[in-house]
Amino acid sequence: MKNKKPQLNSIVLMSDAHNFDINEAINPYYIASEVSTTRAEREHQQLQDLLIEEGVNVIQVPSPMGCQDGVYVANWALVRGDTAVIANLPNARKNEEIYAKKILSDLGKEIIHIPDDLRFSGQGDALACGDLLFCGQGYRSDEKAQEIAAEALGYQRIQLKTVPLLDQNHKIISNQLTGWEDSYFYDIDLALAIIKIPTDTKRGLIAYCREAFTPESQAKLENLKGFDKILVDVQEAKNGFATNFISTGRTVIMSANAPKLTRNLRHHGLKVHTLPLNEISKGGGFIRCVALTLDDL
Repeated sequence: MKNKKPQLNSIVLMSDAHNFDINEAINPYYIASEVSTTRAEREHQQLQDLLIEEGVNVIQVPSPMGCQDGVYVANWALVRGDTAVIANLPNARKNEEIYAKKILSDLGKEIIHIPDDLRFSGQGDALACGDLLFCGQGYRSDEKAQEIAAEALGYQRIQLKTVPLLDQNHKIISNQLTGWEDSYFYDIDLALAIIKIPTDTKRGLIAYCREAFTPESQAKLENLKGFDKILVDVQEAKNGFATNFISTGRTVIMSANAPKLTRNLRHHGLKVHTLPLNEISKGGGFIRCVALTLDDL
């Protein structure tokens, strides 16, 4: 849990938005409207430029052809040091797995595969914080897959679960394309964010939406030692992608649609940049989703 190098997201992998589309609605956020590739590429470039301006080393690769969600690089794998655990994604994203393996192999990463019968959403559902790994299970990832990944990469899991999407009769809704149970918080990065890593002398800092988690997971987060915690408004989390941001430990780049959280972060002494990603968000992802962390933490 203690770490001598509190810098977060010093190196990230990003693709581009050239192939972005919303033809296959594999999560509740897909909007039944057209996507402007030009606007999506402009938003993506603005984010890249801002990350570079804040000292982040951005490794840029082309998005895979014919992959509408190839912009959401965070789901490709979970990476620590020289090792990458490749994701097992929904059928609509299967081609990204092959591409991710090649890209990460070319970067010198040792590749580890999760068994084919287990779901694993990569970094989207497994947020590293020093030696801790905040994991979300049940929608895009199986707990066993995260156990395998955590053991391979030397993390201690904090296993959590978010609330499902319910119909008017309070029955769980399954996605029509994936067949998997669905949630507005289908990946944990839509409900929780890492802001600062705890060190020998300083507490860590996370932000999370309490209402996004089951009662058991709420209790785990409330009882978590060594961290200060910022509670996120559920409407900002669900409608503004509030927690889906990137922090360097000093600077946060986040949604322009979460003013309460923005004020809270600044109150904690963080520099905050806000961005609207109106096109890219139509696929159910935001700032954290489009960058895969490659830090050796």
